[in-house]
Formats: sequence, structure tokens, C-alpha cells
Amino acid sequence: MLTKFQDKTVLITGHTGFKGAWLTAWLIRLGAKVIGVSLDNPTNPSHFTAAKMTSEIKDFRIDIRNQAALEDVIVSSQPDFVFHLAAQALVRRSYDDPLETWGVNLLGTLHVLEALRKLKKACSAVIITSDKCYDNEEWIWGYRETDALGGPDPYSASKGAAELAIRSYVKSYFSKETSKVRIASARAGNVIGGGDWAVDRIIPDCVKAWSTNNIVELRNPHATRPWQHVLEPLSGYLNLAVALSKSSTLHGEAFNFGPQAQQNHSVLELVKQMALHWEQVRWQDDIFKPKTEPYESLLLKLNCDKSLHYLHWHAVMDFEDTVRMTAEWYKSYYNKSVKINDMTQSQIETYTSLAKQQGLKWAE
Repeated sequence: MLTKFQDKTVLITGHTGFKGAWLTAWLIRLGAKVIGVSLDNPTNPSHFTAAKMTSEIKDFRIDIRNQAALEDVIVSSQPDFVFHLAAQALVRRSYDDPLETWGVNLLGTLHVLEALRKLKKACSAVIITSDKCYDNEEWIWGYRETDALGGPDPYSASKGAAELAIRSYVKSYFSKETSKVRIASARAGNVIGGGDWAVDRIIPDCVKAWSTNNIVELRNPHATRPWQHVLEPLSGYLNLAVALSKSSTLHGEAFNFGPQAQQNHSVLELVKQMALHWEQVRWQDDIFKPKTEPYESLLLKLNCDKSLHYLHWHAVMDFEDTVRMTAEWYKSYYNKSVKINDMTQSQIETYTSLAKQQGLKWAE
């Protein structure tokens, strides 16, 4: 099914980021002509740089808040597929700089939608928002795509607003009956895997500390999340894009991509599982310290029945394998035991094989 990307022009915003670099690597593997639009690498180290992907794609360094520059690249590229991943993706940073967060996450999305309006050819666009786009009541069941949007922090609110913008543009400018451009939104989060070095994320915090024999501090050790490997939602995004290209039925729809319900684990459980695959691990549970940090949700789950029904998609990996693959990638980086691009491609191949064994059509 993913052979659909062979020789197709695929534009990715945010290709230098965590998920963007993995998606770029996968599309290169599939034979796509990849065009990347992003700021410079957001972290050092960087998966995109370590895997030496620049030479494999057309690489544009553009701020998506620059409407004219973004539109020029999208329109001139005439893409067959667009994946919009560029974002300010950190909750705590959104408290420090809400205007940046709203500008990137909402205005940037609007700029992508405006550029798509200028296309005169068939194009399938998957716009990635976040699982945090929901108005999270921290209840025990998963959020469905029809549940209320919003959130208390600037990041969550900006992602909810982006979803409203997508819905408005589809209804106003991209008729389901006549539009050559088809659009869907994808909601996922709590993604782990090799190649993430962002601040204020638990796995990067661990590997940065443990690789230098330091202690990692756990801010919210008992907060639970539906942890999933980065390749899980990416397989959903790719699957959704292909489905859009084949039929207008899913045009304008939103889809959740998350793990099975039993994948919900606490931060502390995640760290303990990670420690099984790492030497010299130490952490500090600061649950008894006075809480002076901004609010972060303690419980969030997604219901993915819609993705299963319409896309025949479900998560492939269990919690243990998710953490093991994550640890193996980072250890290969820090030990320099294998080329990073080789490790990345090997894990994509392993993941695809697991999906095929489970009878998922996209992996055939």
C-alpha cells in the first residue's frame, strides 16, 4: 500500500524535528521525492543531522510564519502529498512564550492551508495536530474525534484552535465533491523513540543524563501516558494520506493514532523499563517537592476505533518492545556502534515486518 509514495513528490513541514526526521527517513526508503520545509535543526544532537539526510532531499529552511516564503515553496513544488508537522511542541515552553506557540501552531497551519488553496492539482494533505487538542478532563476513557477541543495551557489551546481552522477551511474552500486537494487531520502524542533530544521530555532527559552518568529528575513520576513508538503514528499518517488519495470519503475528517489501552503507563514505569536496557541509571523522584511548575495533565488517552474502522490501522508494538527499540537506538548513537541511518532504516524494517505479521494491509 505504501508503494503509492514511489516517485511521488512529498512535502514535509518540520522535517528536521523528531517525528519529521523519522518520516523523512521512511519516505526516502519508500522512494519518494522529499521536500523539507523547516527551521534549522531544533536540537543538538539531531537525528536529521546524524543520519545525514540533507543530501537525500530538497531542504528548505523557512519559518512557517513567513506566509509568502512557505506558499512559494509549496506552490512551486506541486506536491502529491503534504505532511504538516512543523510546530512549537512543548507544553512548558508554551507558558513561557505563548505568542510564539500560537503563531507557529495556529498561524503556521493557516499558512499551509492558504498555500494548499493555490494548488490546481490533486494533493492529499495530512495536518498533524496533537492528542492534547482535546479539552482534557483527565477521565479514564479515551477521547474520540468528536469530543470537545481546547485545553488550559497555550500549547493545547493552540492545537485545538488549529483543528477548528482546518475544519473551517475544508468547509469553506475545499468542497468534498469538487476539491482536488483533500485534507485530514491527525492527532497523536506521547511519542518516544530514538532521535529525540528536546527539552522537558522524559526519554531525552534520561538519555542525556545517563550518557554522562548524571541523575535524571522526574517532575511528575505518577503522571500516566499512552506511550507509543514514533513509528506507530507515522504509519497512521502514511496510511491516511494514501486513503485520502484514493477516495474523498475521508476528506475533512480527523483521526486519532494511539496505542492500545493497556499501554498507559506512568512516567516512573517508563523510566524503570528504560533502565532495563541501560547501564548506570539513576533518577530522583521529586514528588514531595513543592509544585511551582505550570500545570501539565496527569492523564490522557485516545480512542482509536475510527482509525481501525476506516483505515484498518492499529498500533503494532507493546510497551516493552517500544522501550527496548528506543533504548537500542540511543545506545547505538552514544556507543557509535552502527551508523545512525542504518539503525533508523533497520528499525523501520523491523516495525514494518511486525505490522505485516499482524495482517496490516499497509505493510504488504
